Amino acid sequence: IASQMSRIMRPDDANVAGNVHGGTILKMIEEAGAIISTRHCNSQNGERCVAALARVERTDFLSPMCIGEVAHVSAEITYTSKHSVEVQVNVMSENILTGTKKLTNKATLWYVPLSLKNVDKVLEVPPVVYSRQEQEEEGRKRYEAQKLERMETKWRNGDIVQPVPNPEPNTVSYSQSSLIHLVGPSDCTLHGFVHGGVTMKLMDEVAGIVAARHCKTNIVTASVDAINFHDKIRKGCVITISGRMTFTSNKSMEIEVLVDADPVVDNSQKRYRAASAFFTYVSLSQEGKSLPVPQLVPETEDEKKRFEEGKGRYLQMKAKRQGQAEPQP
Repeated sequence: IASQMSRIMRPDDANVAGNVHGGTILKMIEEAGAIISTRHCNSQNGERCVAALARVERTDFLSPMCIGEVAHVSAEITYTSKHSVEVQVNVMSENILTGTKKLTNKATLWYVPLSLKNVDKVLEVPPVVYSRQEQEEEGRKRYEAQKLERMETKWRNGDIVQPVPNPEPNTVSYSQSSLIHLVGPSDCTLHGFVHGGVTMKLMDEVAGIVAARHCKTNIVTASVDAINFHDKIRKGCVITISGRMTFTSNKSMEIEVLVDADPVVDNSQKRYRAASAFFTYVSLSQEGKSLPVPQLVPETEDEKKRFEEGKGRYLQMKAKRQGQAEPQP
């Protein structure tokens, strides 16, 4: 099962340097995933449903996309469990003046089908037919791994980002940022909860502000670690998207982004953590060359701990990339 969508990149999709926002790409990726998974989950007779985004695996931005280029987003269902769908999405950029095409993103997303009659009810997913038996086994391993990671992330994401008066440059407090957004009808599905792509676009926007404040240069999204959606956000909620720098290497910045939802019109429900992720940004010169990043100065014990955890993730990913780059014997 596969589907494709295309869209030309406009000036309002990009930053001042003409690079398309990572959040714009993430939103298109999620739209493609939502279409194909909702279509699949309604392919058999039974209760009608809509597919809601539960998690996005690590996404690398392999090549920048610019204004005037066409984004081609292709999605394919690669695994189904009893209650979830795995979708693999590829994004190609096309320069329609020269015909040049580049792969810009590869992403893996997980969706769950929610009943139209009751959006708190998760329905069963129709199985897919695999072209070879190994595909199902490989998919099951990916499913078990993401399920475990989702649980671990939910447990460790209890804290909130607090403002600090008169912070020093290059500290966590200096660049941390928050955005408050009232969820309106245009942010939501027809069934009254927020599109995952809308949330991701806002998360990328906040992460970009943190990165720009820290290094005061043009910045672009380099990668996004797994984005976990812990709970649905309903229409009418006020969401607070908070970002803080956790780690810097010589040429990259890791930013933790937390999304908290406050159901202001429903006194029965308290504020809750809706989503969380780590974004990695790089600093670019006007010519598009990579620039050194000012080193982060962690002050508190919590900031030092988060810095070391970020360093661990950075070294792990660096080793993985080097392993992939080595020629196979």
